Amino acid sequence: MQRRAFLKSTCNVCMLLTAGAFLPTLSGCGPAAYKVITSEIHDNQVEIPLAGFAQSPLQLVRPKGWMYSIAVRKKEDNTYTALLLKCTHQDNQLTPTANGGYSCSLHGSTFNTTGRVTKGPAERPLKEYPITTDTTNLIIHLKA
Repeated sequence: MQRRAFLKSTCNVCMLLTAGAFLPTLSGCGPAAYKVITSEIHDNQVEIPLAGFAQSPLQLVRPKGWMYSIAVRKKEDNTYTALLLKCTHQDNQLTPTANGGYSCSLHGSTFNTTGRVTKGPAERPLKEYPITTDTTNLIIHLKA
C-alpha cells in the first residue's frame, strides 16, 4: 500500500510541474492585457467615458448581459470604430493582438483593426457599430 501511495503522489507532483511549466504559454491563462469595461444598455446604446482614451487608444466594452466584448478604438484622425469581438467563423470570443488586430484562439482566424479577415478560416468581417460622441462620452449604437 505504501508503494501505491508513493506512485500516486509522485504522479501528482509531475502533473503539477508540467502544468506549471506550460501555463505561461497559454494565452487564455495569463493576466488580461486590457481591462474590460462593463456598461449598462439604455435605449439600445452603451456609453463610455471619452477620458479612458487618454490612457489607451483601445477600450474593451462588455454590455451587461452580453457574451462578447466590443473593441472601441480611437484612430489617429480622432475618429472611433466599434467592433464586436465575435469570430465570424464559429462565434468564439476574440482577443486583441500585439499588432493591433484581433485573434481567435479556437481555429486561428485573425482580423485587422478595421475588422477585415487577415487569416481564415473566417471569411466575413467583424460586425461594426455606429458611434457618436458628446462632450464627455462615446455612445455605441447597438441597433442601427
